[in-house]
Amino acid sequence: MKPDNTDWQLLSMLQRDAGQSNQALAEQARISPPTALRRVRRLHEAGLIERQVALLDEDRIAALQGHGLTALVEVTLDRQGAEHLDTFERRAVREDAVRQCYRVAPGPDFVLLVRVPDMPAYLQLSERLFTQDANVRNVRCFFSTKRAKFDTQVPLARG
Repeated sequence: MKPDNTDWQLLSMLQRDAGQSNQALAEQARISPPTALRRVRRLHEAGLIERQVALLDEDRIAALQGHGLTALVEVTLDRQGAEHLDTFERRAVREDAVRQCYRVAPGPDFVLLVRVPDMPAYLQLSERLFTQDANVRNVRCFFSTKRAKFDTQVPLARG
């Protein structure tokens, strides 16, 4: 599928607010509601829309549940063969506290974005993920004191 300008416009609108009605999407895109519905369905089927979720206000949720800790963690493995990288990655993404996991280069092998309720929870995660694995050589952790920006939108170049 090669998206046209209307498809790009629909994707952009859905990134800003996926909860708006089909009628509202159609009006903004200046197309009929059946056309909007058909195009959005096609974008889903093509895999361009992976899923639709509700984005919660993390600060407000944290204030209700206890503030929690957000950490950026650099992980360097002792052995970097593909099988070792794959093994660590599988372990990391299985952890609910690991919100994002990136393989990076140069420097550390992974950067993880971790969200835990408190320091004891981070220490438990640290033991499970970093100290019980003999292949982890180095871990550097940075605790967030303020989130200045958070954006979920993918920049779209129009075709």
